[in-house]
Amino acid sequence: MATNLSEKKFYGDRDAVRQLAVLVEAGQVFSGELSPRVAFEQVLEIMRQRYGVVRGAVTLLDAKSQEIRVEVSSGLSDAGRFARYRLGEGITGRVVETGKPIVVPKLSREPMFLNRAGKRDLNKQEITYMCVPIVVKSKTVGALGVDLKFRQDRDYDSELKCLGLVAAMMAQSIKAEHLVDDERRRLMDENSHLLEELKEKYDFSNIIGTAGPMRQVYEQIAQVAHTNTTVLIRGESGTGKELIAHAIHYNSTRAQKPFIKVNCAALPETLIESELFGYEKGAFTGAHALKKGRFELAEGGTLFLDEIGDLNLTTQVKLLRVLQEKEFERLGGTVTIRTNVRMITGTHKDLEKAMAEGHFREDLYYRLNVFAIFVPPLRDRKSDLLLLADHFLQKYAREHKKDIRRISTPAIDMLTAYHWPGNVRELENVIERAVLVCDSNVVHGHHLPPTLQTAQASGTVTTLSLTDAVEAYEKDIVLDALKTTHGNRAKAARLLGTTERIINYKVRKYEIDSNRFRG
Repeated sequence: MATNLSEKKFYGDRDAVRQLAVLVEAGQVFSGELSPRVAFEQVLEIMRQRYGVVRGAVTLLDAKSQEIRVEVSSGLSDAGRFARYRLGEGITGRVVETGKPIVVPKLSREPMFLNRAGKRDLNKQEITYMCVPIVVKSKTVGALGVDLKFRQDRDYDSELKCLGLVAAMMAQSIKAEHLVDDERRRLMDENSHLLEELKEKYDFSNIIGTAGPMRQVYEQIAQVAHTNTTVLIRGESGTGKELIAHAIHYNSTRAQKPFIKVNCAALPETLIESELFGYEKGAFTGAHALKKGRFELAEGGTLFLDEIGDLNLTTQVKLLRVLQEKEFERLGGTVTIRTNVRMITGTHKDLEKAMAEGHFREDLYYRLNVFAIFVPPLRDRKSDLLLLADHFLQKYAREHKKDIRRISTPAIDMLTAYHWPGNVRELENVIERAVLVCDSNVVHGHHLPPTLQTAQASGTVTTLSLTDAVEAYEKDIVLDALKTTHGNRAKAARLLGTTERIINYKVRKYEIDSNRFRG
């Protein structure tokens, strides 16, 4: 009896050491950045070496088909590796269905054991089979099953706890993978959503303007967008060259790829080359690590170089090579990098004059000027001014949470009379300022900046007296009321809370033609 007790204690101590070793090594495996499948394979190998597992398998439940399949295994025959179970079928199926572990001390006597090939091996030695559930968020998603050599004194409770802990580690690994997959899907959905928003935002049909010159721009965008042709966008500052470049990219076959923009005028000559082509570690003082340039970042997509006329001659040579050979080297590097980038450039400068003065390479000009689009200045498309003004009014009213519904007639007259040297960008800034200072639901003339209210733009600046300023404001209000009432003076008087006689007096005083509002 004493001998049996000592043997039991010996085996018990040895089993406890082996269980601890398995748990420690399994914990180290799962703490790494391995995929669940690779981690499961390593843990089964640890259990084979440390725990004497004859055969082992991790089975997972397919959520769609509700079929249980072997994910990884150790020591199984081909038939065992490719086995499939239904919920409740066999020992594994019952464990997954019930979420409770099962121990079969002698597998040769168990009719539920479905691995026929494994059962034939039982003729050589008696096997104990243990199977524990893998549970994620209170749902059984699989099972861990192992074959052990039969031992009369085996402590099943202790070994079930050990296997349960290993299965819990596996569950955490599966849960982490699910979280990563969910986050990846979320980011992909978000990316697709943002790309669709960008495509919708920069669709050329959303570019505002119906004037003849703009219709020609739309036609040119439609012609060139679906090609890989190099495009040169010309026009004054503030005309919307970047908007045109966006429209070309997001209506092209490269819409899913990056759109990278560089303002050549905004970067010093010493930095523009490294920004475009990148640099190797140690290429110059301060180059502590490799940096990819804009060409590499735009791979497969579109690179928009704005203000290309400000590019220095040295960089022009390298840019010409990229356009011709489709390859370049980083600064300080010797490896030639192939590039697949569509080039769109923009400029407000007279490139022909720059060529004549020797500031712009002629060969580069002809490489860039394959398909030119000229964006007209705002002064040449005055019929679009009100459309643009209304668009910016709605945009900034929403942004600044103001209930501003329209622009008064005198304010519109001031907008149309101005020559807009800053083009659409200046108009946008003017409307945003008007929205900010407006204290009613109508933008009036006095809400516009001084350059539009005075003769500064024409060089004939005058100083308004208080009387003149009040009269100008009064005229503004009367004009606006007459516009609202379609020139009906009686209705305008009621609208302003005064008499028709006073309105008639003001109309004569300010020489207002009320008939212009009729109809």
